[in-house]
Amino acid sequence: MTRGYVIPIGGAEEKVRDADILERFVRLCGGREGRIVVIPTASRLEDTGQRYQEIFSKMGARNVASFEITERSQCSDPEFLKELERANGVFMTGGNQLRLSTTLGGTPLSDMMRERNLEDGLHVAGTSAGASIMSEHMIAYGDEGPTPSSQKVHLAPGMGLMPWAIVDQHFRQRDRLGRLLSALAYNPRLVGLGLDEDTAAVYGPDGVLRVAGSGSITVVDASEVEFTSMDSADRFDPVTVIGVRLH
Repeated sequence: MTRGYVIPIGGAEEKVRDADILERFVRLCGGREGRIVVIPTASRLEDTGQRYQEIFSKMGARNVASFEITERSQCSDPEFLKELERANGVFMTGGNQLRLSTTLGGTPLSDMMRERNLEDGLHVAGTSAGASIMSEHMIAYGDEGPTPSSQKVHLAPGMGLMPWAIVDQHFRQRDRLGRLLSALAYNPRLVGLGLDEDTAAVYGPDGVLRVAGSGSITVVDASEVEFTSMDSADRFDPVTVIGVRLH
């Protein structure tokens, strides 16, 4: 049993010059000999999958397929499942994470991705929406601003590839500390990962998280929270959270 890498990216990653994150993903997947699957389901743009196919091909990957999945029924397609079974890596694009979770969640395709990542060395990367869905408790949407509140964030089930974390993206650029703190106030046992744009958390099978890209990661550790007022806060009220550690 060999666990694969999990690589959530904060969005707006460099794709041509200084494309360290995407190039690292291609190398992990085997370079020229690797097989990469792109899942552009989160995006409404018709050419998103093709665009990433071209990017990975220019980086040396010779076997890149795009799964143009728009309906849940397609996640049981034998051809897609066969291709995924042979893949070394999966890349989920940005867009709307709820479109990802409601289309892929609980399907044979999603189950195979999770099982192969845990046991068969499949590397899974995702940018923006594709990063958020890696959490078990996924941030579906929320408001900007630094202060946590009872209505700052809305959660939905994710894929659970990083069950110990809640991932948020475009973090400093969109001022999302408040909504990450709000998510942790609901579930204080988790660690929040706020990913800046063009920045990735490269989480390896050794349990070590490494930072790649040009920005930074804000780590919000809620494991020692002493008190949260989320249970008693009125709608839109600020929420008290005591004992959070920020790195």
